[in-house]
Formats: sequence, structure tokens, C-alpha cells
Amino acid sequence: MNLTEKQLAKKYVYNGKIINLRVDDALLPNGKTALREVVEHPGGVCVAALTDQDEILLVKQFRYPYMEEILEIPAGKRDSKEEAPLECGKRELREETGAVAGEFVFLGELYPTPGYCDEVIYIYAAKNLTFGETDPDDDEFLDVIKMPFNEALERVLSGEIKDAKTQTAVLKLKILKDSGRF
Repeated sequence: MNLTEKQLAKKYVYNGKIINLRVDDALLPNGKTALREVVEHPGGVCVAALTDQDEILLVKQFRYPYMEEILEIPAGKRDSKEEAPLECGKRELREETGAVAGEFVFLGELYPTPGYCDEVIYIYAAKNLTFGETDPDDDEFLDVIKMPFNEALERVLSGEIKDAKTQTAVLKLKILKDSGRF
């Protein structure tokens, strides 16, 4: 069965600093039409960085949509869809944690909310870290936490770490570490 939908028309209803929102008319596989609401986002990158002591770098920050502080790995929005994901990851790791990594391993892509958003998050693991000064964005307030990797894994499994990109990166990294590939 062909599951492809075809875009017939699109109308932008909001253009913002981080996202745009559009409403499309789509032709469905059965010949009927439907409205599709799409959040456009340039994408992001996250980095699961490990110290030589097998600690993962996490940041604790207040996330307004949830009205709570959450733990997550360093991450950030790409400046544009043309920005190389690895360069974005290097920038965000340094800005948020002060860390510069000697080695990066690509862990894959994540579609965080495919029902309504086109965002792609690129996931990296990093090691051989050196540390300098942090340089967060003017509206970014966070605490850097070095947590033993196994503790972070337990917090993912218990549901204490709720962030999807962090859960995915930690679980993938655990598999790579156990198989000797990282």
C-alpha cells in the first residue's frame, strides 16, 4: 500500500525566532484531503560527552514549556538547516559546558515529534575532553553536572531523566560501551 501524502497547498500562520507554523492541505492515499499542521524547525544537535572518569556531562536547566528544571545532555539549535551538525554540536558542547572533545562518534538522527514537526536532532558521543570557559547564550541559565555514566543510565531507566534526546543518547552509548565500540 502506498502511504505517501501529497502537499497540495501550504499557508504560514506564524513565523518566529525558533519555529514557523504552517497549515497544509494534503492529498491522502485514499484520494481524500486533510489539514496538516507542521512546525518547521532548523533542527538540533546533542552531545553525550564522557570524561576520562566515565562521567557524562549533563546540564540542568529550566524548561519553560514544562515549568520545571530538567537534566539533559548539552544540545542546541542549528543556526540554519545548512549548518553542519557536527560543527553545531562542537559549539554547543563548548558553550554550555566549556568542554572541547578530541573525538566524536555519530550516534544517529532522532525525530522527536514526527506527527507535527520536521525537527531532526543529530546525536553524537564525545570523549577525550579538555575544559575551558563556558559561554552560554544570554537567555540561557544552566548548571553543568558531571554524573557517573551508570548513575545517568539508572536515572534514564527510572524515568527521572525525561528528556528524549538524553534517553536515546545514553541508551545508545551504553550499547556501544558494552560492545567495546566506544
